[in-house]
Amino acid sequence: MFPTIIISAAVVVVLVAIVAARRRARDARRGKLMRAPFPDDWKGHIEKNIPLYNRLPDDLQEQLCGLVNVFVAEKTFKGCQGLEMTDEIRVTIAAQACMLLLNRKTKFFKKLKTIYVYPHTYVAKQTSWDGVMVIEGRSVRLGESWRNGPVVLAWDSVMGGARNIHDGRNVVMHEFSHQLDQEDGAADGAPILESRSSYITWASVLSAEYEALCTKTRKHRRSAMNKYGATNPAEFFAVITEAFFEKPRRMQRKHPELYDELKGYYKVDPVEWVRTGSRRPKR
Repeated sequence: MFPTIIISAAVVVVLVAIVAARRRARDARRGKLMRAPFPDDWKGHIEKNIPLYNRLPDDLQEQLCGLVNVFVAEKTFKGCQGLEMTDEIRVTIAAQACMLLLNRKTKFFKKLKTIYVYPHTYVAKQTSWDGVMVIEGRSVRLGESWRNGPVVLAWDSVMGGARNIHDGRNVVMHEFSHQLDQEDGAADGAPILESRSSYITWASVLSAEYEALCTKTRKHRRSAMNKYGATNPAEFFAVITEAFFEKPRRMQRKHPELYDELKGYYKVDPVEWVRTGSRRPKR
């Protein structure tokens, strides 16, 4: 019995050592990529396609470029319906996704391996429950995020969301916020927070705001947030993420407590980007 226990313990020690070594190698590789020079043509794609990037202070622009280096190196991009993958597509998607990682201790969307990109909106199978039976159908999609699988995006929607930074709609940020939400295994609008106590305030503020949006949606009232957020708490988190980055001043004015929760989670303050961005020289 004892030799078996000793052998089992030795195996565990070896496995732990292997995992630790792999993590160190991964972290070293990521650190090197974060510091690596950023290709000029990649930066040109970002500056052209993502106006929000041009609002960022220099230190965040530099950090974002490093994050993009890591993201592009670690994720696989696959074109669908004949769409050829290019550096422009990869970098434009990566830069928007990585804005959600700025200033944060990140796992680089650890469950995500592959991003599928369609040229246009696409049709996908949809299954729903009406309370009596399962209904199967098809729906038109701009994008989608799978809990333990890929992200799927429509390139025309990616570009539309990136170039219009005032409508509070960005399909890349929307789908990748789902990835953050799903890191704990549940799509419930409560991503992994820094401490247990953080969940108390988060739940209180977001629950109240979610119910308020549901009420406004039922009564056809206007809101700073896309009414699609009233679908469920997971979609609410994705929608408020879009609004936080694209309509920060309105969000801060209309929903100050919600804005502060998101500012604490994302570790950035987009209102400051609006203020400083207006003073940045045009390139």
